[in-house]
Amino acid sequence: MDALLGGRDVLGVMPTGAGKSVCYQIPALLLPGVTLVVSPLISLMKDQVTALTQAGVPAAFINSTLSQEQYHEVFRRARQGAYRLIYVAPERLSTPGFLRFAQEAEVSLLAVDEAHCVSQWGQDFRPSYLKIADFLQQLPCHPTVGAFTATATDQVKEDIRRLLLLKDPLCITTGFDRPNLYFETVRPKSKEAYLKRFLSQRPGQSGIVYCATRKTVEFVCTALMADGFSATRYHAGLPDEERRHNQEDFVYDRARIMVATNAFGMGIDKSNVGFVVHYNMPKDLESYYQEAGRAGRDGAYAHCSLLFSEGDVQTAKFLINSGSENENLPEQEREQIRLRDLRRLDKMTAYCKTNRCLRGYLLRYFGEDAPEYCGKCSSCTGELEQRDITVEAQKILSAVTRVERQYPSGLGIVSIVRMLRGSRDQRVLQLGLDKLPTYGIMAVVDRMQIRAYIDCLLEQGYLLLDGADYPVLRTTPKAKQVLFRGKRVVYIRRKEDAEETPGGKAGPTAFAPADAELLSALRALRTKLATAAGVPAYVVFSNASLADMAVRQPGTMEEFMEVAGVGAVKAQRYGKAFLETIRDWRHTAHGKENERPHQGMD
Repeated sequence: MDALLGGRDVLGVMPTGAGKSVCYQIPALLLPGVTLVVSPLISLMKDQVTALTQAGVPAAFINSTLSQEQYHEVFRRARQGAYRLIYVAPERLSTPGFLRFAQEAEVSLLAVDEAHCVSQWGQDFRPSYLKIADFLQQLPCHPTVGAFTATATDQVKEDIRRLLLLKDPLCITTGFDRPNLYFETVRPKSKEAYLKRFLSQRPGQSGIVYCATRKTVEFVCTALMADGFSATRYHAGLPDEERRHNQEDFVYDRARIMVATNAFGMGIDKSNVGFVVHYNMPKDLESYYQEAGRAGRDGAYAHCSLLFSEGDVQTAKFLINSGSENENLPEQEREQIRLRDLRRLDKMTAYCKTNRCLRGYLLRYFGEDAPEYCGKCSSCTGELEQRDITVEAQKILSAVTRVERQYPSGLGIVSIVRMLRGSRDQRVLQLGLDKLPTYGIMAVVDRMQIRAYIDCLLEQGYLLLDGADYPVLRTTPKAKQVLFRGKRVVYIRRKEDAEETPGGKAGPTAFAPADAELLSALRALRTKLATAAGVPAYVVFSNASLADMAVRQPGTMEEFMEVAGVGAVKAQRYGKAFLETIRDWRHTAHGKENERPHQGMD
């Protein structure tokens, strides 16, 4: 914030929920003139402006949802200096009317949200973001620029600096850790059954279920609604009006569960999301972490569950190979991006298969140091068992070594597993794999167990997958330690059956307030006030604020002001109603206490 206030450009990489919006909203209040915020989604603009207005900050948005009359009214008031922040889509910047307004107005700051969209190497490339630079060059005075995103590789960060014309920017990358999020990966026999049990354990909670395809969204949403769950859906195949309506139902808590593709969620400012379930594995860890990060934005405990199956890998490969979002790029660049996406998929798949700390895996992927044990993921809280699989590892590594000698181009995992099990598959016989000494040496071992051993060897660096389209197994120099130098290999797995324990065994509960009855009463009041004001419930107060309120149980306005998330505007607007609810609850609770018989009395 100090850099922006001092006129220096900023590039901020901060995880979802870390407060990126505050970094430009506070300077907007202190700087002269107006701050323009470039936002990719209409829904995000509306949510942000609603929240700012509720907090007493004059703000507006300009997008296609406005009527001509509303459009002109916003411009009229903007020219009078009525707003400190104006939210616009990147496409709006190039329209003659808006450009004239910006050239006449005093634009002190241009904030670019979801800035990774400017780079073709980012996971959400949007050509419209390339128009931002043209807009800046047409302004009479170059404003300070703040670019913010949740995830960005070094290449993406360089693209942001170059394409947004950042001058000597202050580059800030905060820690990626979200300590209030509990991460888990599971391989349920039935994803549908597991999901329903998971949701049944969380009555009243709001959450998102991400699916890989529109077809899966339709199937899951229909199945949940048939069982009485409050669910709606979102994907690009729905009409615009239906998508808008369904999103509002979710944001305003009229629908508890949103079932959606990755088309939903960028910039969604809904703080009371208690869980995110990935019904299918995403294509990359950047997308996964950003989507999982929709949960727990208010700091309250939230659950992130990823349901994995081997079929998810094939679906992801199909989506990568058939992707059309980069059709306008040269063929060579398209191929580079495709190969990059396949390498990202390998990292995503490894995350789903690891039995090591999930939080540590994520943090190390984003370049941070991380402990081997976090105590807040399914790997760390589950009961683990260790098994020495040195003999099995030697058999697998020996088989791969012999295949490499006979077939320098290599073979994939499926062929290796079939050879180890002594399969009479036609391809196995055609390749002459039945002639190798390692043919059938693991005939009594289950196919999936061999796959699990191979995954373990991949994770520990004894094997690697080489090639993008048709990856083949190869040994690494490290394999010699096991084959010839007596290095032991330990296989770690969780004991518990995911089918019996949806949501994990040991999800933290430290964020739960002391009294559930009071919390329920506060939530009911919040819903009533939000409905009357026509705003989402979290705009009144976040889940974290209600939890703190339930613990503190303030009796005066001064005590109420000490509750997390309560400022002067909200205290004035809502304080009386919440204090009355707390007093009523205290009276009722004390009455119940007085009605209870004392110990030892008949």
